[in-house]
Amino acid sequence: MRPNVIVVFTDQQRWDTVGPLTPNLDRMARHGTQATVAITPQPVCAPARAALQTGRYPTTTGVHRNGRALPAGERTLAHHFGAAGYATGYIGKWHLADTEPVPAEQRGGYRSWLGANALEHTSDAYRTIVYDEANDPVLLPGYRSDALLDAAVRFVADHHEEPFYLFVSLLEPHHQNEVDNYPAPDGYEERYQGSWMPPDLAALGGTAHQHMGGYLGQIKRLDEGLGRLLDALRSLDLLDDTIVAYTSDHGNHFKTRNGEYKRSCHDASLRVPLALRGPGFDGGGAISRPVSTIDLPPTLLAAAGLPVPEEMQGRSFLPLVRDSRADWPEEVFFQVSESEVGRGIRTSRWKYYAVAEDAHPWDDPAALRYREQALYDLESDPYELANLAGFRSHAGVAAELRERLVRRIVAAGEAEPVIDPAVERSSRAQAMADPAVRSRATKPVRFGHQPPRDR
Repeated sequence: MRPNVIVVFTDQQRWDTVGPLTPNLDRMARHGTQATVAITPQPVCAPARAALQTGRYPTTTGVHRNGRALPAGERTLAHHFGAAGYATGYIGKWHLADTEPVPAEQRGGYRSWLGANALEHTSDAYRTIVYDEANDPVLLPGYRSDALLDAAVRFVADHHEEPFYLFVSLLEPHHQNEVDNYPAPDGYEERYQGSWMPPDLAALGGTAHQHMGGYLGQIKRLDEGLGRLLDALRSLDLLDDTIVAYTSDHGNHFKTRNGEYKRSCHDASLRVPLALRGPGFDGGGAISRPVSTIDLPPTLLAAAGLPVPEEMQGRSFLPLVRDSRADWPEEVFFQVSESEVGRGIRTSRWKYYAVAEDAHPWDDPAALRYREQALYDLESDPYELANLAGFRSHAGVAAELRERLVRRIVAAGEAEPVIDPAVERSSRAQAMADPAVRSRATKPVRFGHQPPRDR
């Protein structure tokens, strides 16, 4: 029997928010498989979503920045599962169309539809408006993530007698754009404000001290909704026959690396949660080697016993689930747009990044010349506070990673570029090469790799 497939997709969720704060996700990861170093191919909403729907790089699909619609000829997971006889459904934020509501021809092949192209503009925390298949507005009751996950439960109940593929795209823990705030359910922000701060945000400041309580409160409520969805599958005797994948489009650096929340080369922006449970993944344990979320589409198809299309540029990581020694690239490739035209790779130890200095960040999808900008030793500097690019001590490492980056750029379908070495710097500047440490908040913070336990 073919397994059902559900993707639970959050927006702007950091990798290090998984743990005691999220007992349902943590239990799912421990029971199934967790990719502990999962990297988005692009830390911008629309490009990351295009990659996750198609298994192809943003520069390949043409969705290299926000504001570009997914071309009609691109084949998505909905097309592939639908062709195999699955009922397909989409709930929540789409962000791959050029108008609101989303016309049927721009819905990526999803048959059941309850979504909005820009959910952050059609809703707020307690007023969730999406559009159905006829593009009639629908007001969903409850807190926004509850409302969308309740709709997911209804979809499962309506389709439990046939194989189904459902993509649930939540807005939380993204900020509410017009107020630049993270509206959690009543009482949740107060529960977590001042309780925990990731080391990079504690060092660099930004807006995290103002917003972390709401951000964590949103994530706590997301996890409660995930638990209800898993309970619904259990009650319908579907839990053991359903693959559930949980991930996010990108992370959140809270205005520490640039003037907004993402679009940078740092793990705070690139690294996301990724856990799966169900057939093919239960008992898989932890995958410690870096994978990309562009690898999730072929992985889901392979786990469902469906062929992986040759045009997909991601690759199934099912072999890693079965054998940690399986053949797998040592690095993950990523692109950055809108803030700059950047290209980089991330290995288990190193982060290497280059920027096209003469390219237009909004208009140019790629470039023929880049300048090395960042090199981080993640073994000794996991929160990327000391940039080693330009130091003689690491010139050999940089040269090797430069060659590997060029190869990955070409493999992604781009023209072979020139990458110039970073401007040489003296070692005295090494101690704080990234943005200066800003004043820390007066409230005490707890350092560590794990978010707070539930109160």
